[in-house]
Amino acid sequence: MSTYLTILGFNSAIPTVNSSPTAQFLEMEERHFLIDCGEGTQVQLRKAKARFSKINHIFISHLHGDHCFGLPGLIASFRLLGRETPIHIYGPKGIKEMLETIFRISETHRGFEIIYHELSNTVSEKIYEDKRVEVFTIPLDHRIYCNGYLFREKPGERHLNMKEVAKYPEIETCDYHLIKQGHDFVLSDGYVVKNESLTLEPTRPVSYAFCSDTRYLESIVPIIESVDVLYHEATFLHDLKEMADYTGHTTALEAARIARKANVGKLILGHFSNRYGNLSVFTDEARTVFPNTYLPKQLEAVKISR
Repeated sequence: MSTYLTILGFNSAIPTVNSSPTAQFLEMEERHFLIDCGEGTQVQLRKAKARFSKINHIFISHLHGDHCFGLPGLIASFRLLGRETPIHIYGPKGIKEMLETIFRISETHRGFEIIYHELSNTVSEKIYEDKRVEVFTIPLDHRIYCNGYLFREKPGERHLNMKEVAKYPEIETCDYHLIKQGHDFVLSDGYVVKNESLTLEPTRPVSYAFCSDTRYLESIVPIIESVDVLYHEATFLHDLKEMADYTGHTTALEAARIARKANVGKLILGHFSNRYGNLSVFTDEARTVFPNTYLPKQLEAVKISR
C-alpha cells in the first residue's frame, strides 16, 4: 500500500489567512495517523476530505498551543459525529490533565474511550506497533519537553518468482503463503528448493520522520538515518541563529545539515516565522547544503517514496 502525507498546517505560532499551525495527516499501510493538532485542524481535515472516523491514533509533539489547541475541539466533534471506538493519544506527560480539565469544566461528554500514552522518556522508544507499522519517538530540544515521531513500515512478504515456481509442479497455490514468508519448499523426493530461487526481494518499506520544534540536535541523526522523507522545522534563516537558539528553534541551514548527515531522501521544511513573506528564501538557504529540499504544500497529499 502507498504512503501519503497531507500537511494540514505548517505555520508557526500565529495562524494566517493562508496557513494554519502545525498538523499533519499520515496514511501508512491503511493506518490513519494525525500528527500534532494546532488550531483549526478539523477544518483542514474537512478541506482535505479526510474521514474523521479513520483516525485512531493522534501524536502530539509538545504542549505549546500551536501544536495542540485544536485537539479539544476535534475530540468534541468526534462525539457529535457519533464516534464509539476508542482513540489513542500520544503526547507529553500532562496532556491527559490538560484535556480532561477542559472536558470537565466545559461538561463535554464523550461516548468513546480516550486512551492516553503519556511520554516522559528522553531517549527514543517504540510507542506503537502492529503487524505493518511501528512508531518511535525522536527526543528533541525545545523550551519544554518535546518529541518528534518516526513512522516506519515493517518489511513485507517476498514476491513470488512465478517463472521459477512454474518449474516445480508440486508447488500449489496453497503453498504460496509460506514461500512468500521466506520458507524453502521440500519436494516429494526430499530435494530442497531454496527460497531465494522461488522469490524476489520484498517491496522496500518506507519511512517518515516528523521533527517538530527543536534546536539544532545532531543526536537525532541515528534515529532518522536514511528515512525517505524528513519534515523538519525551520523557523528562521541562519542570520537569526542566535534567536533560534534562544527560542528553541532551528534555522533552514541547520535543518539541511541534519538531512545531509542523516542521508534522508527528501527534506520538507516548515514552522516558518511570520516575519518572512517570501518562503522561497528557506529553500534557497537549505539547498546550499541539501539540494533535495522543498516547501510544504498545504492540503496536498504527497506520496512518500525514495
